[in-house]
Amino acid sequence: MRTPHTTIDVNRSLKGLGESFYNFRITLTDMRILQLSSALPESEYTTEELIDTFPCKLPESVRQNILNLGVSKRSFMNHASASSRSEKPLSEVGLVDLCVEACKTVIRKTNIPVKAIGYFIAAYDANPMLSPGLSQLLVRKIGFDPYIKHVNAQGIASTAFPKALQLAEDHLAAHPRDNVLTCVSGVSSYWFRNQVRRLKNMGEISRISRIKDRDRRQMELRKWIATMEYFLFGDGVAAAIVANDGEGLAVKKIVEVTNVGIKDYLAGYARLAVLPETFKFGFHSHLSKEIPKLGVKYTGLALKRLLGKNIKNTIKASKKWAVHTGSQKILDALAGHHGIATEKLEESHEVLREHGNLSGASLPFILERIVSAGKLSEGDIILMLGYGWGFSAAASLLEA
Repeated sequence: MRTPHTTIDVNRSLKGLGESFYNFRITLTDMRILQLSSALPESEYTTEELIDTFPCKLPESVRQNILNLGVSKRSFMNHASASSRSEKPLSEVGLVDLCVEACKTVIRKTNIPVKAIGYFIAAYDANPMLSPGLSQLLVRKIGFDPYIKHVNAQGIASTAFPKALQLAEDHLAAHPRDNVLTCVSGVSSYWFRNQVRRLKNMGEISRISRIKDRDRRQMELRKWIATMEYFLFGDGVAAAIVANDGEGLAVKKIVEVTNVGIKDYLAGYARLAVLPETFKFGFHSHLSKEIPKLGVKYTGLALKRLLGKNIKNTIKASKKWAVHTGSQKILDALAGHHGIATEKLEESHEVLREHGNLSGASLPFILERIVSAGKLSEGDIILMLGYGWGFSAAASLLEA
């Protein structure tokens, strides 16, 4: 019998921060992740190859900034022609095909019929088709009945997988015999590759702050951020089957914290911009230098809420950590702050190095690597941490 689930919402004012709040959602559950799978685009590029083919010559300091991200290679979806000068809507076909591959693989690995899946969750950030959403595009391609219950979770970024697990847990509370399929897309190149097309020059970050003209300074900073995003983010899709019964990772508890400071979401975002032309829209993104500090702060709050008085003992007893692949700097900052041993974090470093920042797909990619190594024993604890745009963090306690 499955233990009844409990969901607790906690809102507590933070002294000295005015309208800021702790916004926590705590889920106590006995749901299991039965299988995980991943899919990558066929086109793979090393960081050195991408530097050599970048639209403009990069100063040595910028090149070093790129290498410090900790990414050696990534896969990209080829979705647009660099030579096109007329408006051309981006195609959703490549994204759909990659998601279908990941979903069909995990269904096959779980060895259950498609009709045994009662709920489908598609989590993603970028999709060329603003509406309909990704789940609508995938339902029939995967082989589902057109009447299946499904949902889109868009814009959650790095905490998308814990959020998908929460949605699955809610469904399983009402339909305990169901299986739930989650698909998390980490395909961000629709945003980040197109930002740098035909970039003509690039300045060093140390010189940008000395530019007196505000508009020019902002433009140079925007170009630098766009370049870092281009070299940091990769493309990939992950899928998972979750259910109340069966062998797999037990999801014991999930905690979220969002916008402790009411404007913290401005540390990292992607938004539309207006252009003075008919039918034209621009894209604007931002990565603040405060993100590593916020990542440490938010994950610390989430872990305290997740583990309570047992935080030190549980951290020490944990077999592995699955930590979102923000960047090398952020991973190092989190490891140092939370006292995570290097060997417990190796899969996160591997995924960052080999695939880049996969946004919401990074956590299931890391978990798949941990599980497939076959080194877990019954009762082993895995701590999972997601953090980033929102500004949000999610912490999960998993048990083999």
